Amino acid sequence: MTVEELNHIITQRENERVEFKLSFTKTVIETLVAFSNTQGGSVIIGVDNSGKVKGVSITDETVQKWINEIKQNTEPAIIPIIDIIKLENKTIVIFSVNEFPIKPVAFRDRFFTRKQNSNHKLNVDEISELRFYSLSYSFDAYEVNTKIEQLDSRAVQYFFDKVDNSGRYKLSGNIEQDFIKLGFIKNNKLTRATELLFGLHHTNIHIGRFKTQTKIIDDTMIRSPLILAVDEAMDFIKKNIRLEFVFGGETTKRGEKWQFPIPAIREFLLNAIVHRDYLNPTDVIIKIFDESIEFTNPGKLMGGLSVEKIKTGNYVSVHRNKLLTEAFYLTGDIEKYGTGFRRVNNWFIEYPELIYDLKELSGFMQLVVKSKNVTENVTENVTENVTENV
Repeated sequence: MTVEELNHIITQRENERVEFKLSFTKTVIETLVAFSNTQGGSVIIGVDNSGKVKGVSITDETVQKWINEIKQNTEPAIIPIIDIIKLENKTIVIFSVNEFPIKPVAFRDRFFTRKQNSNHKLNVDEISELRFYSLSYSFDAYEVNTKIEQLDSRAVQYFFDKVDNSGRYKLSGNIEQDFIKLGFIKNNKLTRATELLFGLHHTNIHIGRFKTQTKIIDDTMIRSPLILAVDEAMDFIKKNIRLEFVFGGETTKRGEKWQFPIPAIREFLLNAIVHRDYLNPTDVIIKIFDESIEFTNPGKLMGGLSVEKIKTGNYVSVHRNKLLTEAFYLTGDIEKYGTGFRRVNNWFIEYPELIYDLKELSGFMQLVVKSKNVTENVTENVTENVTENV
């Protein structure tokens, strides 16, 4: 936050997203919780109720002590953004929070929301209603400040071309109208899913070609809009796996057979993208070895799903990111009915020399495809796998 921005906020006085405090007290935490349960906001410490700058005295340890108090007294723990600004030669501390994706957040087992310029304590019915509302929306449905003109026009056009070809949605010809109907625009603002699919975001797909566990011979970091990133990732994968030319039967017609079943590899890639936990900043990581390929993405299984149920194909599909799932369904890339692994098993029929294994490890999902004669674990340590630079 700049001095100019702070001055502007102070002139607007307290409101549903701003509160002034002369010092750090428990009411600061209460207000941050209320903001987290509503639309986010900022507590400005060192300004009185009238908007007069008074300043606050702090030491090197003060702010860290305040942060610890906020973390220890909130559930789920919230960690605010901190700005320390000199204004009129006085120190001002600003704590800011965004709307929390899963609500309600509690302060010492009490729940608050923000109404106009004051905090409102929730009763039992209001807590239940807020919880229900919160869980009815996935993280990718929350609104962002990205403008529609900031989206990548190539990505938007590619999406609508694929949707038109799939026939799963009748386009109106008006991008904004279609975005509203599909849930990509909500309350006149773009959603996180729209930003991920078509815009600039800070999530990556990191792919490396390994000769050994430590020897890297090729790698790429894909930061494109997700609707384009899938094809980019598949191009890199194809470049780094074997392609065999085969001749069949009595004819001399040449056929192609990839090292791994390409439709299954694309399904695994889409699963890693669509079902990953976007609250976790860790990249989707793909490692390609001589005889195996592995996909690792942040995010645990949800809704009672287990690895065993997924492997049998006997499960009800649960979607962490509902809008991303809908987008890739409309393009014809995925199904929404939990049939993905049944189709994968069919694709592997032509690859009897291969096996695949799905694991849930320390908050991450990992899927490994390998030759049956490869007996060692491709990745021994999941922490190493998801944090090292490919």
